Amino acid sequence: MTMSPTAADPVPEIRFFRINRYRRLAWGASGAACVLSLLGLLLSWLNPSIGLPLKPGLDFTGGTRIQLERACGASCSPLTAPQVEEQLSQVKLPVEAGAAAPQLERAPLQVLDGGRSIDLRMPTLSAVQSTALIEQLSSRIGPFLPGDTSIETIGPTLGDQLLKSSLLSLLVSFAAIAAYITFRYDRLFASLAIVCLAHDVLITAGLFAWLGLLLGVEVDSLFAVSLITVAGYSVNDTVVVFDRIREQKSLLGHLPINDQVDVAVDVTLTRSLYTSLTTLLPLLGMIFFGGSSLFWFAVALATGIAVGSWSSIGVAPTLLSLITASNRARSPLA
Repeated sequence: MTMSPTAADPVPEIRFFRINRYRRLAWGASGAACVLSLLGLLLSWLNPSIGLPLKPGLDFTGGTRIQLERACGASCSPLTAPQVEEQLSQVKLPVEAGAAAPQLERAPLQVLDGGRSIDLRMPTLSAVQSTALIEQLSSRIGPFLPGDTSIETIGPTLGDQLLKSSLLSLLVSFAAIAAYITFRYDRLFASLAIVCLAHDVLITAGLFAWLGLLLGVEVDSLFAVSLITVAGYSVNDTVVVFDRIREQKSLLGHLPINDQVDVAVDVTLTRSLYTSLTTLLPLLGMIFFGGSSLFWFAVALATGIAVGSWSSIGVAPTLLSLITASNRARSPLA
């Protein structure tokens, strides 16, 4: 039976702030981010050039990726994407017997390292066609460093298998996480942890849907890895806060649930922020110094961890307060 607080049992001092005082603001921010994410995924799906919630990369569609670095070093005049597209449109490749000529005009490309490197994502090219492409571009915008030339080809069948494997990995990991927290906690805690997991993954995916629409950013198998990692981090961070709430509930059971949650969030806030910041620091290093191959992977992880920290502090505990108070109002003797 719930007891009313008395003057002899005051609410412990709050060092930072009462999270429940700002819960409407927290819900509004999360709701707006979720709506924008859903809108991005929908627009991406409806976009004829994408046709999926996220723009798939070479790992999933198959094709040839060519990375080139110019040999002129700091004396290079910076290249721009339109310049590379113009030169690419003039390239003539040998045609394989029984196959159509590769269409290079609309192939995605990125200019990196201040205009000294280029990343080309072509339709599937043979070894002869790849060599011809590099030679012709070398005479137009090169020369290129031979040791820094990278050619990677993934066939359509392998790309399809990678896509299916990535989706299966995501589904299995999410199902395993849901089963674990359902076994470990009561139904309410488990449901809220899963809601936060969905919240964090949705916003991370939504950001990349918008990046795909606006900047042509593609998702690959590393993105699937980042979503699984974000899901694990999200649940771990939420479980830590829930454990502290259960601890405070045994100590402050005579106080309203809002006070219990406020105290629990307050005492775990420093730990949560330190953990998040120490996790973000190496990711920031990867973003700024990890090169193009790790850049978007690090951005996805950093976004998911930041959103996961936010949901474990601002969303899960406040929803727990609301639902618990509502249940008690309907069953005052509980």
